[in-house]
Amino acid sequence: MAGVQYTAVGGDSYTENLIGTLLAIFGNLLVSIAVSIQKYSHVTLAGTKDPRAFYRTKTWWCGLVLTVLGEAANFVSYAFAPLSLIAPLNAVSVIASSILGFIFLREKWKPKEFLKRYVLSFLGCILTVAGTYLFATFGPNYHQKLTAENIVKQVVGWPFLLYVFLEIITFCLLLYFYKQRNANYLVVILLLVALLGSVTVITVKAVAGMLVLSVQGTMQLNYPIFYVMFVCMVATVVFQATFLSQATHLYDSSMIACVNYILSTSFAIVAGAIFYLEFNHEDILHICMFLLGCFSCFLGVFLITKNRKRLKAFEPYVTMDMSQGIPTIHDKGWRAVQPDYNGSFSYGALVNNDSVAPATLPELDHDQLAVTPSPTAAPYSSADLKND
Repeated sequence: MAGVQYTAVGGDSYTENLIGTLLAIFGNLLVSIAVSIQKYSHVTLAGTKDPRAFYRTKTWWCGLVLTVLGEAANFVSYAFAPLSLIAPLNAVSVIASSILGFIFLREKWKPKEFLKRYVLSFLGCILTVAGTYLFATFGPNYHQKLTAENIVKQVVGWPFLLYVFLEIITFCLLLYFYKQRNANYLVVILLLVALLGSVTVITVKAVAGMLVLSVQGTMQLNYPIFYVMFVCMVATVVFQATFLSQATHLYDSSMIACVNYILSTSFAIVAGAIFYLEFNHEDILHICMFLLGCFSCFLGVFLITKNRKRLKAFEPYVTMDMSQGIPTIHDKGWRAVQPDYNGSFSYGALVNNDSVAPATLPELDHDQLAVTPSPTAAPYSSADLKND
């Protein structure tokens, strides 16, 4: 696009790519460590029955500080490297979380599940690392100065306006089916998140670039476009968090992590190619190798998240109060834990007594056997049944 300044391919361009890539990797690693530390804090409190709230523990605050540092590193990385290079690096967080979950949180499986879980996860890590190397090596190397004038020229350009127009129509249609037609499918919710995320990464790169230029001496904070981008960034992040929260209440977190990574990365790459023209000076070979690396990361993340443990859904069950002889119906999963029947016929009992020998019944004479209870006499009335 005329009037937009680019840096030539050379030492400065590769140096900026390297700085952005290292910052993104470092930030994703910090975020993964922080999440594991905070999860460890919650697990420790639950295991020791500590009456303190989670936010009163040192480990939780340590995780929060690391989260802030990691997100700050990710934020700054957008100012140096292209969107197409930074967005797929979220796979580093998936790999780190998988390793930390096994080592730090002691998430173990039975020996019989080793081939099923560990081998596929290890293969997924290899594919993700190989894909990261490919898209980092063959990713775009052209950069434009993220001044306020250049950003305004990109905003009013017809490619971005057409992209925003199509995105708004798609978003409104998906939102209509999601809210009015109850189409609460995972793909629908995460498509809404990805569409918002494509705007988020554009604004994040613009805000981060103008902040870095201002720190270097070229003041950009006195331009209105900076505050427009900042407001759009905050608004889209808030709405993304809202939709992701709704998705976590309906679907498994591993499935959300996989699908969200694939969709969000794809839309971020498209947004970078349209708004920042990141692939305008790349040849076909580099683009194909870059796409191959992204596909390898997608497949690797799928294999890693595919084998994570899933919680069993709650099912109502009945127990017997032996002191009063009254059955209790447990129909609220958050108040009771369903006992495992372990293949026995004593399902619903808190203790499996299959191994206990049956009691000997007393012998009855013919007169006692002749007296039978009326079939209409119920041992318990409906009022005796109580719900948990």
